[in-house]
Amino acid sequence: MKSMNRREWLKSTGKIAAAAAAAAVAPLVFSSMAEAGTAGGLQSKSSVSYQDHPSGKDMCSNCAHFVPGASPSADGTCKVVAGKISPHGYCFAYTPISS
Repeated sequence: MKSMNRREWLKSTGKIAAAAAAAAVAPLVFSSMAEAGTAGGLQSKSSVSYQDHPSGKDMCSNCAHFVPGASPSADGTCKVVAGKISPHGYCFAYTPISS
């Protein structure tokens, strides 16, 4: 068996510890992401810092999660955030529509 110096040992155990930590946290991250897309798992407006006005050019009407209302200026809904959503609103869940 090859003997290791302290630096080699710390490097090898650090990689193992990092992998174990990532494996332990991954189910929590992915389950919360999956819940965000379900009807009962919508985020509150406050949890995503929703505001009724845009952030520069970024606004709900050009977000991939926005579901438009009856007219372009009517409130719609969101696939991520609960409640009525202004087409001119903005939140941290904003994802630009890909062209």
